[in-house]
Amino acid sequence: MANCKTGLQFGIKILRRSLHTSPRTSRYIRQSELLKGNKESPVLKYAFLSIPVTTLGLGLWQISRLKWKESLIEELQIKTNLPTINLPEDLSELNDLEYRRARVKGRFDHSREMYLGPRSFLKGGDSTSTGGLMSPGAGGKSGYYVITPFILSDRNLEILVNRGWVPQDQKNPATRKQGQVTQEIILEGIVRHTEPRPNFVPKYQGGNMWSYRNLSEMSTVMGTSPVYLDACVDSDVPGGPIGGQTRITLRNEHLSYILTWLGISAGSSVLWWKKFVK
Repeated sequence: MANCKTGLQFGIKILRRSLHTSPRTSRYIRQSELLKGNKESPVLKYAFLSIPVTTLGLGLWQISRLKWKESLIEELQIKTNLPTINLPEDLSELNDLEYRRARVKGRFDHSREMYLGPRSFLKGGDSTSTGGLMSPGAGGKSGYYVITPFILSDRNLEILVNRGWVPQDQKNPATRKQGQVTQEIILEGIVRHTEPRPNFVPKYQGGNMWSYRNLSEMSTVMGTSPVYLDACVDSDVPGGPIGGQTRITLRNEHLSYILTWLGISAGSSVLWWKKFVK
């Protein structure tokens, strides 16, 4: 192959010298040399090299993202399993207590019930597509979280409690009268903060329906303090919403991204080596 290239280069030089009086021939030769030069151009060579280098960098970055996501999931699981605390007197302390279990005593004001959704049913901190004993046929269905003002007994304070999930056909409280408890209860819940508004999700339009957890706006509309608890599953009331609707598992697809980027890097490296080195 090297001899062929050398011979071709020598032949072009001879043709250029012998046919330099022919503009058409000279133009043809220049075009041939340009095409050949492009094939071995350093610019083209390094441009192609940028593909395996860039995808390698993306693969290594996804490795760090995977470690970060696994650490975050572990942190959430640890927080939700720490000992239960009483709701602090200084509510600003809640800024550092998201995902901690807190205990409150009081009663619900069902007349101001709100709904957050639609939402899928969570079991064990993650969505499930199978029904279970907790809620016949709940798995895979869409429903709503029931958000109810909770009036504390030991202090002049009202907070918001996500009592849990109900299917669409039980959104109307008349269909679950047994679960509309009026007596004083002790409740344990997970401290939650405001969640970012998802893309393409409309802002609050008024009424008792919410598309996402906007704590400051919800508490203003309901006239409560900006405190929000997800009722734990052991705070369930027979016939009422299903508690334990705190998602403690996060979407983690970084491993597939790692395999994709490193695979592209390896494949393009082989092609580059065959094209420009071998």
